[in-house]
Amino acid sequence: MAAMQVAESLPGGQARDVPREPPPEQGSGFRCLSARLCALRPDDSSSSRTEIHLLFDQLISENYGEVGCVAPEDVSALLVQACRLVPLNQNHLVSKVSQLIHHLLNRLQVIVDEQNLDFLLAYTISAIQQCSSWTHMEILQALAALVYCNGSKCQKLLQNALKGIQSLLNGGKMKLTQTEELGALLAVLKKSMFHGLPGLNIELPTVLYPTPLPQYDGRPPVKPQQSESSTSRPTVNKKKKSKVKSRKIHQEEEEEESSGEREAVPITGSGKENLCEGSTPCSSSLGVRSLPVEGSSMAGRDRVSTPFRSASWKKVSSSESDYSDAEGGMQSKMRSYQAKVRQGALACFLSTIKSIEKKVLYGYWSAFVPDTPELGSPQSVSLMTLTLKDPSPKTRACALQVLSAILEGSKQFLSVAEDTSDHRRAFTPFSVMIASSIRELHRCLLLALVAESSSQTLTQIIKCLANLVSNSPYNRLKLSLLTKVWNQIKPYIRHKDVNVRVSSLTLLGAIVSTHAPLPEVQLLLQQPCSSGLSNSNSATPHLSAPDWWKKAPSGPFLEEASVSSPKGSSEPCWLIRLCISTVVLPKEESCSSSDAGCATGSIYEPSPMRLEALQVLAHLAKGYFSMAQVYLMELGEVICKCMGEADPSIQLHGAKLLEELGTGLIQQYKPDSTIAPDQRVPVTVVVMFWTMMLNGPLPRALQNSEHPTLQASTCDALSSILPEAFSSLPSDRQILCITMLLGLNDSKNRLVKAATSRALGVYVLFPCLRQDVIFVADTANAILMSLQDKSLNVRAKAAWSLGNLTDTLIVNMETPDPSFQEEFSGLLLLKMLRSAIEASRDKDKVKSNAVRALGNLLHFLQPSHIEKPRFAEIIEESIQALISTVLNEAAMKVRWNACYAVGNVFKNPALPLGTAPWTSQAYNALTSVVTSCKNFKVRIRSATALSIPSKREQYGSAEQYVQIWNALVTALQKSEDTTDFLEFKYCASLRTQICQALIHLLSLASASDLPCIRETLESNGDMVQSFILQFLKSGAEGDDTGAPHSLHERDQMVRTALEHISSIQALAGDSAKRAIMDFLEDTLTIYFDSSGSQVALLGLTDR
Repeated sequence: MAAMQVAESLPGGQARDVPREPPPEQGSGFRCLSARLCALRPDDSSSSRTEIHLLFDQLISENYGEVGCVAPEDVSALLVQACRLVPLNQNHLVSKVSQLIHHLLNRLQVIVDEQNLDFLLAYTISAIQQCSSWTHMEILQALAALVYCNGSKCQKLLQNALKGIQSLLNGGKMKLTQTEELGALLAVLKKSMFHGLPGLNIELPTVLYPTPLPQYDGRPPVKPQQSESSTSRPTVNKKKKSKVKSRKIHQEEEEEESSGEREAVPITGSGKENLCEGSTPCSSSLGVRSLPVEGSSMAGRDRVSTPFRSASWKKVSSSESDYSDAEGGMQSKMRSYQAKVRQGALACFLSTIKSIEKKVLYGYWSAFVPDTPELGSPQSVSLMTLTLKDPSPKTRACALQVLSAILEGSKQFLSVAEDTSDHRRAFTPFSVMIASSIRELHRCLLLALVAESSSQTLTQIIKCLANLVSNSPYNRLKLSLLTKVWNQIKPYIRHKDVNVRVSSLTLLGAIVSTHAPLPEVQLLLQQPCSSGLSNSNSATPHLSAPDWWKKAPSGPFLEEASVSSPKGSSEPCWLIRLCISTVVLPKEESCSSSDAGCATGSIYEPSPMRLEALQVLAHLAKGYFSMAQVYLMELGEVICKCMGEADPSIQLHGAKLLEELGTGLIQQYKPDSTIAPDQRVPVTVVVMFWTMMLNGPLPRALQNSEHPTLQASTCDALSSILPEAFSSLPSDRQILCITMLLGLNDSKNRLVKAATSRALGVYVLFPCLRQDVIFVADTANAILMSLQDKSLNVRAKAAWSLGNLTDTLIVNMETPDPSFQEEFSGLLLLKMLRSAIEASRDKDKVKSNAVRALGNLLHFLQPSHIEKPRFAEIIEESIQALISTVLNEAAMKVRWNACYAVGNVFKNPALPLGTAPWTSQAYNALTSVVTSCKNFKVRIRSATALSIPSKREQYGSAEQYVQIWNALVTALQKSEDTTDFLEFKYCASLRTQICQALIHLLSLASASDLPCIRETLESNGDMVQSFILQFLKSGAEGDDTGAPHSLHERDQMVRTALEHISSIQALAGDSAKRAIMDFLEDTLTIYFDSSGSQVALLGLTDR
């Protein structure tokens, strides 16, 4: 009917041709009409449009007889030609060609070839966008016929659409700022992720909405429970294995239920899902993916991904099939198209994750990473559904990449997780839900691990586990999660694919670095080396004997290593032995085809394996030094070997390991160390260790200017030497270290210069060097030169070192020998002051240590310096720089350091504090901070500075004194005025420090100060007294402000103030003295009465 109407409306009133008699041979009429149509060329004339209309009508009315009478390629070619003849601005012709497409495809059941289908789809979609709305019905019918008849090929349309969205996201052209927009996109992507997945048909809302997340969870951390004993299951004979599968699975289910883990339905089948200790990778890809959807385990919550180097250096073998089964024909091709759609959706989702903030993403957590299902409830689909059930290894790998991206940066989000066995709650707290999610993700990834056959996907699973481990708060979770991961991954360390081996080491490194040290990991490290490998021979025939990593490189260090072993630490660590063997031992067999990183002729493991092993050793040295110290000398030889190799990456990781070992030794000898002296590495052994380093390739690495990153890392390592050991080194080795560092400070490379500046700042604190005037002067000149560098990082390191150097000046002041102060150059002091003033105007990273240095330098100045006219101007300028920094709205760390520095200035009795013009400016700045600064730690530091002057005249005039007194009283009143709850924990410390400052001021008060003090006490006496009583009873809390901690010291301060007030010769008729004494006596009486003390206040009053 529509065709008839179009024909009747044609120009010229031409009538439609009378239907012809059917041709004697079926299809001959079509071929004739097709030939006529193909002979036409695009023409916008009226006659041409008429002819096209007539041909379309004839083609629609043609009697085609049986299906198949016309070749599909002829129909496809005709439809393409028809579309080329019809421009999109001709609505009537577009409507007619759409009818033609719909009629021919439905009548002849034609499957259009892919190239022509792409053209026809593009044409119809463009027609929808450009043509009038009255044509849309016919166009949509044509589009439906194209899609319906060619479903397997229309997957490409969906793929292209997903690629288009991904391109917009990657280019930043799609801004997902509205919840509705993001929710709609995520709903489409989730639907597409499961497109064509066998046995799955899901219905999703058109928009996904986020779940509101709590901003703060104040629950205290759960105390770690006692470690569960881990026992290896006995080895099962391969022939009898099939008979015990069901029993093993049943046993596993009971164990999981007892630990709070459960599945939606019991898993049965091949038995490859068994997660008992010692499970090994399966050779089949069935198992989990052959299970019904309701029984698949889906979890996966959060994860912080760390960079992995192994993925970039090995290409995936082109021979690896994209499918686990080998089907042919149309069904196989359809599944291939559907898999590509799923992969496209996952790639698009990955781009979406990267284009939105993590706090927004985690609102959709439950949509993609479901919680453990309730009993009897089916499990919802998630990324783990694809990981466990998708038949395409590539799709599974894509799903794991997306899951890793979600977990990346999730440490703060996951930190609220709290495991609990209390199931009697009326609701499930958010923290418990996250903990359950973490457990489920562990379980599902381990299921995927044992079921996976593709090496590429297996690598992704292990990387995903490593990211999960890096971000999960195991200190708030029940034990055994890490034990399960640990025991499952051990067999993969000897997998035939090098990428799997590298990622396995990465996972082990994540385990030993997360929340280290963990008691559970400590026990795992002490396991016998064969634990967890008893079942490996049947599933992973490529593994060596269980004791393969017991081999050790020969050398003279074995005897020395035993010397460094503390008492009670004789248990060897199999992981350290494994890593040492990986780094230094020749490989046992030639490189396999998968070992792409194995250089031709190399006798060692591929470089990525050795690098990862060195990184694991560094993690162990940092988090579990008590175990690493047993192998100290052996690790020293490993480092020497690495730093002597030609590969800069191996050298660099050797230097990193050296730095961690050095830092661990320093931590043992810190004054606040909890390590018993007999458990520490003896200093003599540390000297032997560093002598070996300095006699080895370390100096050559320092001088290797072709690799500045290596030079910088070696400088960092050299700065980690134990000061007690440095003083015992041979003098030539000490000179070597100092000479190399001073020489490298002239490097043009900023990385090297920054590392050298920092190392010099460490060395200048060494007791054996800090009184060496020549070394300190040389170091000062080197640091001052670095302070002028264009690189902010270099200047920041140099400022830190300058602060350390000035700390050394202050320490040297406290020694009985005055020779250092006398010999230190006054001109150098001037240069240091000028450089520090200039640095105090730099960025905050530089400024914070520059003001610290200024305070120390002004404290160090001797009367001989201050008397010289050339110092007067620089002193004034230095103090003004400090005052300006105290008042500026800079970073709180900078202001804290500035207040600290002003307090240091007040400690120099040679400076004219109290009479100099800058006195009132300094006090005004401090009182402003103590009453109004938002940061309570800065307030505390300013109150501390106000209590440093030891003489009344240093506080200036009576007006200045009273201004300070009143400011402290006001600060005491406002000690709880804050809108930031994080500051409340410093309230007690602030009140303590203010009370100490007020009592200190009373102990120095003069007669002219008393009337104003009495006036303040009359109006605020009760408030002040209550806080002083708190000060007497509790002292400083939560912040080391220098306040006395002894009860006797605190009440003695008040006694001293009372004695001082009573000794003041007040003017006749002045009642202020009596009022203040009564206040102090009353305060002490209340304190002694409340504490039960019978101390009499004898001799303190003159009644």
